[in-house]
Amino acid sequence: MNKLPIWIDTDTGIDDALAIMIACKLEQLDIVGASAVAGNTTLENAFRNCADVFNLAGRADVKVYPGAIKPLIGELKTAAGVHGDNGIGGAIIERSKAPIETEKAWDAMYKKTKELNKDLTIIAIGPLTNIATTIIKYPDFVEHVKQLNIMGGAADGGNVSPCAEFNILADPEAAEIVFISGMKVNMFGLDVTHKAYLADEEVLDLYKIDTKAAKLFKDSTSVLLANRKKYYLHGLCQHDSTPIVYMVYPEWFKSEKCGVYVETRGNITRGKTVTDLWSDTKFKERNCEVFLDIDRQKFVKLIKEILSSY
Repeated sequence: MNKLPIWIDTDTGIDDALAIMIACKLEQLDIVGASAVAGNTTLENAFRNCADVFNLAGRADVKVYPGAIKPLIGELKTAAGVHGDNGIGGAIIERSKAPIETEKAWDAMYKKTKELNKDLTIIAIGPLTNIATTIIKYPDFVEHVKQLNIMGGAADGGNVSPCAEFNILADPEAAEIVFISGMKVNMFGLDVTHKAYLADEEVLDLYKIDTKAAKLFKDSTSVLLANRKKYYLHGLCQHDSTPIVYMVYPEWFKSEKCGVYVETRGNITRGKTVTDLWSDTKFKERNCEVFLDIDRQKFVKLIKEILSSY
């Protein structure tokens, strides 16, 4: 079987942890590297959590590289209110004993992308600071990437403002650099991730699974579940798993091709991913696939199977 090489760039929070555990169990995927970025939590936490989750998943061999400690412009604003002080809801997991990588994320990512010329998919499930930094430092980077799957943005609405999603608002300038780079971008925004949720009874069912992966899921999400009405309309949205699951099960998703730009100057609209999805006037450049729907039942079944398999 020819595996699909992927690189995971993450600000390792609660749903990032599940996404990593899913990626490690999908045998069709070849995780060739990972990088951490500040976002949900500090870079220090994200870097440690990423390595520790890979270790829990039996993939301590995956090298994790440190990236940006803050957005390109301005100061870091984490989501500690959602993800806890340590980024994974206060859950405690065994520390990875893998060697600590010191090479910067953008250098390591660029090298691997050139090595696998036009065959590597980068999956960015945090702010896009590392990806933008790679583009700035290595302009030919975009020529070597097969595609970029991002969890971020929304054609409609937002979750940290009326019109902005967290990963994009965390670094709008980086996001704009990425969207106008010419790279093929698949945007898994709130339009689809709000449909990729676990209902309360499904979460409680997962809590009954007796595996180390299910324990991490329970320990990291219990506070979030208790406060779900503050953050979500229903259940627990598993945002960051969607661009990973798509790699193996694209038939579960629906999308539309469109153009996307990011608002960086507006006081009210900063961080908005502006699409021409439903407008009469279309952007000249339309190189983004915006995902809008998912087969939720199959998605939930897969999560249960994977958490049970550890």
